[in-house]
Amino acid sequence: MSYGFGLTIEALVSILLLLTILYCARLNKQIEKLKADEKLMKTSVAELIMATERAERAIAGLKITANEAEASLGGRLREAESYCKQMASSLNAGEDMLVRLRKIAYANGLLGGEPPVEAAPQAQAPASDAKAVAAAAQAFAERARSRVQDRAA
Repeated sequence: MSYGFGLTIEALVSILLLLTILYCARLNKQIEKLKADEKLMKTSVAELIMATERAERAIAGLKITANEAEASLGGRLREAESYCKQMASSLNAGEDMLVRLRKIAYANGLLGGEPPVEAAPQAQAPASDAKAVAAAAQAFAERARSRVQDRAA
C-alpha cells in the first residue's frame, strides 16, 4: 500500500505541476498582451506629444499672422480715414465753390451782364443755361456728399 500511496501523491504533484505550468503559460500570454498594449500606449503618447507641438507651432504662426494683419489693416484704416477727411474737405470746398457760382449766376442774371471776356465761346450762354449748370453742379455735389457719408458710415 505504500507504493499506491506514494504513486497517488506523485500523481497529485504532477497534476498540480501541470496546472501550475498551464497557469504560468496563461499569465505569460497576458503579460505579452500588456507589453504590446504598453508599446501601443507609448506610441500613442509620442504621437500626441508631436501633435501638440505641431498645434502649438500652428497657433504661434496664427498669432504672428493675426498681429501682422492687425498692423496692416490698422494702417489701411488710418489711410482710409485720411482719405475720407480729404474727401470731406474737398466736398466742403466744392460746396463753397457751388455757392459762389450760384451767387455769380444770380448776380449775372440780375445785372444782365455779359460773361467775362476771357471765357470761351461755349461758356457764353443765356441765364437759363447758367441755371441748368448750377442745378447740375448742385446735383453733383449732393451725390458726392452722399458717397462720402456712405463711406464714412
